Amino acid sequence: MHPGPMNRGVEISSDIADDPVVSLITKQVETGVAMRMAILQALAAKGAAS
Repeated sequence: MHPGPMNRGVEISSDIADDPVVSLITKQVETGVAMRMAILQALAAKGAAS
């Protein structure tokens, strides 16, 4: 999964990055943020229960 942000013109061209059919980077970044938030919440809840 791509952590974002993208380095346009260095690691990926803007044409490919912005193509919703080809690029999944935006979706991967969005999903990664939600996953990290859920993991941090679970860890915080576990720490509060100890």
